[in-house]
Amino acid sequence: MRIIFIASDHAGFNLKKSIITNFSRKLKFVDLGPFSSNTPVNYPDYAHRLCKKVSQKSNNIGVLVCGSGMGMSMAANKHKKIRAALCYSIKNTKLSRLHNNANIITLGARLINKNTAFKCINIFINTKFEGGRHTKRVKKI
Repeated sequence: MRIIFIASDHAGFNLKKSIITNFSRKLKFVDLGPFSSNTPVNYPDYAHRLCKKVSQKSNNIGVLVCGSGMGMSMAANKHKKIRAALCYSIKNTKLSRLHNNANIITLGARLINKNTAFKCINIFINTKFEGGRHTKRVKKI
């Protein structure tokens, strides 16, 4: 069973829990917090925590969820070896893996419905990097 790191802020907490529940038979998630939506938290703290885990091995992947997905994406992309993609559709999710070798998907809980989020995660996990002409471009990042 593949292990996926996941974290959110308070705005993304409910979607994060729904993701874990929906995929629990197929995937094992390591939930890096928060563990309640009752107290506002700072999304960069959770993005940084997850990025440290994902960057340890080249085949690690992560899921970050906040209100818009943008804050988590911006914080995550400050880290070496991280390519976080803000995903909102099947097509942009697939391309983020095929062409950009993204290793973290970020989602905006206030901007994406649950079923689309589930589809995006499924695509993200099951799409492999195409390599080829994209490799030299990814290396330039």
